Amino acid sequence: MLELCLPSPAHAFRDGDAADLRPEVQVLLAAPRGFCAGVRRAIDAVRDALALHGAPVFVRRPIVHNLTVMRMLAAEGAVFIQELSEAPEGAVVILSAHGVAPIVKEEAERRRLRVYDAVCPLVAKVHREVQKHHQAGRHVVLVGHEGHPEIVGTLGHLPEGAASLVRSAADVAALDLPPDLPVGVAVQTTYSVHEAAEMLAAIKGRFADVATPPRSDICYATTNRQGAVRAIAARADAVIVAGEDFSSNACRLAELAAAAGCASVQLVSTADALDWARLRQSRVIGVTAAASTPESVVDGIIDALRARYRLRIEEVAAAEETIMFRRVAVA
Repeated sequence: MLELCLPSPAHAFRDGDAADLRPEVQVLLAAPRGFCAGVRRAIDAVRDALALHGAPVFVRRPIVHNLTVMRMLAAEGAVFIQELSEAPEGAVVILSAHGVAPIVKEEAERRRLRVYDAVCPLVAKVHREVQKHHQAGRHVVLVGHEGHPEIVGTLGHLPEGAASLVRSAADVAALDLPPDLPVGVAVQTTYSVHEAAEMLAAIKGRFADVATPPRSDICYATTNRQGAVRAIAARADAVIVAGEDFSSNACRLAELAAAAGCASVQLVSTADALDWARLRQSRVIGVTAAASTPESVVDGIIDALRARYRLRIEEVAAAEETIMFRRVAVA
């Protein structure tokens, strides 16, 4: 745990000011926060492809769920598209970290596209798990958010009707499946750890034969960032989560901060989106960032806070991360 006092910025006050009249605020900076190994791997894949092939490199859907990252890569020569049909035949295309259904890769092959798959290895693990469940004769019960690209990609690895998507215990109870049906469970990697445990209990209470993954499907980064936000939210008057409102892991962090008892929680994409009125009475402010949010966004939030407050920053470490993934083979 690191604590330090930061000096007042030179631009905030004139030389000779007798006193710094800004209120003092303690900032609890969650650790870990921001980029995970899968996000770094996906961004590196785009940059490696640009370095090898030159611009443009086409990226199907958001490479990760963060607009700052997308704008940064677009400035370097990436072109973001929704469907492969938008890329010219023979183009270089990167598939996002969230994973895709096999049919997408089949389309790329038909159109002679040069494709590099930046799927997170932990998402790919879930794809293999659901296929094994299906091959073993089990119906897959998939816990996740309908419409999320990871869920769309995972369901695409199974025949229609081979899986049921659930998000609540009520969804589990409402499944039109016999209780003696063998089922296999898989979970979206960015799901809430606490909610996933509740869902697993509901599934086990509903079915007699339940196969679960040997290790949690929820990725290490999601677990660690959720633990870190709980640690700061319990002590903070307000929590700022840096991330996009269409990012599953960012939304879960904001929800967990509120559930931990913090009265004021903001999910902001950049410092410009901060609602200062909600921080007016705060003397302890927690700051964290979703797994797809670059540290530059956190730096911007800290700079914005520093312009209004005298800061004491305490980094609250909930876990140490050393995991690294092999780069996507771009050749």
